[in-house]
Amino acid sequence: MIYRRFEDIDLSLLGFGCMRLPLNPDKSIDTAEFQKMVDYAIGHGINYFDTAQPYHDGNSQIELGKALKKYPRNSYYIATKYPGHQIRSSYDPAEVFENQLKAMEVDYFDFYLLHNVYENSIGVYEDPKWGIIDYFIEQKHKGRIRHLGFSTHARPATIDGFLDRYGDELEFCQIQLNYLDWSLQDAKEKYEILTTRGIPVWVMEPVRGGKLASFAEGITKKLRGYRPDESTPAWAFRYLQRLDNVHMILSGMSNIEQMKDNVKTFEELKPLNEEETGYIYEVAESLKSSVPCTGCSYCMEGCPMGLEIPHFISTYNDLKVTPTVNVSMWIEFLEEGKKPWDCIGCGQCSSICPQGIAVPEVLKELSDIVSGMTSWHDISKAREEAEKRNRK
Repeated sequence: MIYRRFEDIDLSLLGFGCMRLPLNPDKSIDTAEFQKMVDYAIGHGINYFDTAQPYHDGNSQIELGKALKKYPRNSYYIATKYPGHQIRSSYDPAEVFENQLKAMEVDYFDFYLLHNVYENSIGVYEDPKWGIIDYFIEQKHKGRIRHLGFSTHARPATIDGFLDRYGDELEFCQIQLNYLDWSLQDAKEKYEILTTRGIPVWVMEPVRGGKLASFAEGITKKLRGYRPDESTPAWAFRYLQRLDNVHMILSGMSNIEQMKDNVKTFEELKPLNEEETGYIYEVAESLKSSVPCTGCSYCMEGCPMGLEIPHFISTYNDLKVTPTVNVSMWIEFLEEGKKPWDCIGCGQCSSICPQGIAVPEVLKELSDIVSGMTSWHDISKAREEAEKRNRK
């Protein structure tokens, strides 16, 4: 396992992100499979485990705490987050923090993050009536938080301004970074801001929610020509290994096969060379016509219709690449009121989307594509009825 030094500790460069855990058919966490993954991770040198209050409706924290209980507390590092981007009257920072410690059955957190600091949430984080940042700085000084940082999808200027105000207390920053977002989401500029300030970078979405994990045959063949023994996802990780200020790369692994493949990639440092990096940037350019959804599901939390927005966007991207009825057939079997054309266009999804996706516009276009490629009378009729309701 590759390790990078952070202050006085050695962190495995690969961290286990617990946002997309293995699931049972009823959507509950498959605890047996998860335990196997945690055991394999620790057995192969991974010592950093990342979770958050919203992941799996709070169950990610609980199950991670249980899975780690069999190991000495000083043999691993736990990271969790305060959901200020989802602020509610019940989200008192002290109450949330104490409940998180209780849920995970620990006395302290090794790493703690202000979750998703961006343009729409920064006012909440800095509002004195909540006292969020002051509270967590106090917990850091008390030793209940060993290292305090933040995650962000904000624009570079927003990050810069936030660090002007709180940079003395924040020790690391987690950003979305991969070879597609290096240019698409200004990750290059964000990385350079943090590096110049001497703030270590944590990486989320290294394979872009799976977008960079598999490609068409032509691209895959060329990648294998460069590196015959590397998997496609490994290219995304090797790309990041070339960046010296990247201290942590989080992978949201959902099964033991993904875990084994990633561990193999991190057995030794093999960063991409200049030619390989140039080619992977060409691949990135070819992907930019799709909607940049990572499947984080933030959009669903405020949707008054309860729509499966990430799944719809994934279907949209698939249909834009290869129009086929098979891709969209699942829409036919969704219950009434839960289909893409049932979107009322309120925009709550777009306001919280870290990628800035105009979700209602995407769902409208998806509805047009599906209606235009099928003769299903019930779909067309349902869409017409939904549009009538939305106009009232």
